[in-house]
Amino acid sequence: DMEAAVDVLRKSGAAKVEKKAGRIAAEGITRVASEGNTAVVVEVNSETDFVAKNDEFQQFVSDVAKTIAEQNPADAEALKELKCGDSTIGEMLTEKIAKIGENMNIRRFARIETTGAVVDYIHAAGKIGVLVEADAENNDTTKECLRNVAMQVAALSPKYLSSDDIPEEYKEHEKKILIEQLKNDPKNASKPENIIEKMIVGRLNKELKEVCLLDQAYVKAEDGKQSVAKYVEQVAKENGAKITVKGFVRYETGDGIEKKEENFAEEVAKQMAQ
Repeated sequence: DMEAAVDVLRKSGAAKVEKKAGRIAAEGITRVASEGNTAVVVEVNSETDFVAKNDEFQQFVSDVAKTIAEQNPADAEALKELKCGDSTIGEMLTEKIAKIGENMNIRRFARIETTGAVVDYIHAAGKIGVLVEADAENNDTTKECLRNVAMQVAALSPKYLSSDDIPEEYKEHEKKILIEQLKNDPKNASKPENIIEKMIVGRLNKELKEVCLLDQAYVKAEDGKQSVAKYVEQVAKENGAKITVKGFVRYETGDGIEKKEENFAEEVAKQMAQ
């Protein structure tokens, strides 16, 4: 009875998924997919780096990214209901957990569909995935420019696009930290308040430039001073084009997940037992 056999396997797989659900999955990979003016980045987690390097796991993550690009789910739960081949993404996830023997989780994804241009970029074998969108003509010049910007995002991890996007709460928080740092430095004890205030403003402005993509020093700048905004402006001018960076997404695998320290030998023994 093949139908009954399938039911047994599905129930067995679901039981294994439930058993492993509480285990921390902070490893894994990001993958990207793009088609025309649409691009996707997705993060799927596993428990260990061994599984993250597994070809079957990596193919699954690529299939997930492609499904998101094509079918535009609202969230991770809606994604699991979507078909990919003969199975749903949720069924495929359950099957992978049961077969590979680790907890896995489709943690997050972003999908950009634009009338302008968007590029995707993968760094460090999938540890970091980036999307960059721009108001621009979708041609090779634009894509090369945006790919360089995406590499910047991957390397320097900006928090905001420009200073206009920084919340006042963030500025106030950083200012308070700088005030405490300066007050606790004995070298500043004899300095007047107006000098301290100027030092705070100077350091704060410098820090804000470091967290804003367009204000960051472009990593490929020959003089080491050209900002990302100036680099994009230069490319646009040289090609008689208009390129305005509108936003970016940066996913780093496991970022923000509290990892549980485990004895490496015990973890290897656990993997072998499974």
